[in-house]
Amino acid sequence: MAQHEFDDIAETFEFLDDWEDRYRHVIEMGRALAPMDDVLKVPANKVNGCASQVWLFPRIEGSGPDARFDFLGDSDAMIVRGLIAVLHALYAGRPVSQIGAVDAGAELARLGLNDHLSSQRSNGVRAMVERIRAIAARHLGQSDA
Repeated sequence: MAQHEFDDIAETFEFLDDWEDRYRHVIEMGRALAPMDDVLKVPANKVNGCASQVWLFPRIEGSGPDARFDFLGDSDAMIVRGLIAVLHALYAGRPVSQIGAVDAGAELARLGLNDHLSSQRSNGVRAMVERIRAIAARHLGQSDA
């Protein structure tokens, strides 16, 4: 169910031999991430449960279940900016009705991230995924649970 951009990341990870190269690639993805205006870095957009400061701002185009999901994201840590870019590749452009069906754990496992992130970073990724799912659920008029 991954987006084409996410599939490209998975292919790149297969090509890169060691985790240092993969980390560098994730950091480069973070550097290339579209900037998020500081006015959007408010408590309502902050993701709780991350060791670093993380903000996600939804940008949903259209209405109803076929609306297209997108978001801006930023962090004060470069590796986390890269992880935001990975999640953006996984979720952006999907119909909002499909966001809850994405098995982020399985998709991220394709990259081997579960085995190479600290427990704090893994918790932060889970918190970002939960926030993305909650945003989609609210758009669809469902509960956050």
